[in-house]
Amino acid sequence: MAGVGCPFGDIGCQRTYSTTSAQFRTVVGMNDDHLNVCASAEWGAFLAETIFPTVLDGVELGDDLLEIGSGPGLTTDLLKTRVAQLTAVELDPTLAASLATRLDGANVEVLNADATDLPLPTDRFSAAVSFTMLHHVPTVERQDRIFSELARVVAPGGTVVLNDSLGSDALRDFHHDDVYNPIDPSTLEARLALAGFADTNITVNEFAFWVHARV
Repeated sequence: MAGVGCPFGDIGCQRTYSTTSAQFRTVVGMNDDHLNVCASAEWGAFLAETIFPTVLDGVELGDDLLEIGSGPGLTTDLLKTRVAQLTAVELDPTLAASLATRLDGANVEVLNADATDLPLPTDRFSAAVSFTMLHHVPTVERQDRIFSELARVVAPGGTVVLNDSLGSDALRDFHHDDVYNPIDPSTLEARLALAGFADTNITVNEFAFWVHARV
C-alpha cells in the first residue's frame, strides 16, 4: 500500500489490483488497470485514511451534498456517511447503474448525467465535491462548464471542493487509452472566478491540489 509519497490526487502508485471490478470493464475511456484500482479495497482505504481527512479538513458539507464523477462509488460510500442526502452524478451508464443498484435504499440518489449540463435545480445543494475526476474531462472548455454548473446548483454560501492530481509523465503513462487532461492549478483562481466563485482557496503539494471555493 502506498504511503505519503503517493500522488494522492490519483492512483498511479497503486499497483494492487482488485478483481471485483470485472463487471465494469465495458466502461469507455478508462483502461482496465485504472478502473480496477478505482474499485479496489486498497484505494478505498487510501481515500478514507489520507485523501478525505486532508481534502475535507474544515469543510462544512451541510445536509444535501452533490458529488460529480462517482465512478465505482468508493468516494460515494464515504460521503454518504457524512450527510443526510447525497446525489451522485456519473457519466458512464454502466457505472451509474451498478452504483444505483448497490446503494438502493441508502441516502443516495445516483444520476446518469453529464456534469457539464446537470439536470438539477439552481441553488439546491449545500455543497459539492469532485475527487480525482477532472483530469478525465477532455477539454478545458468542458472543465469550465462543469465549474459553472457547480456554481449554479450550489446555494449561495455553499462550498465546492475539487481535488485532483498534478500532471506528470508517470500518470500520463498510467492513463494509456484513457482521457488524460490534467489541470494546471495556477489557472484555477481565474477560471473559478469566471464561473461565479469567490473566496477560492487552492492548496498544492508535490503530487496533487485541492480547492475550497465559496459560491
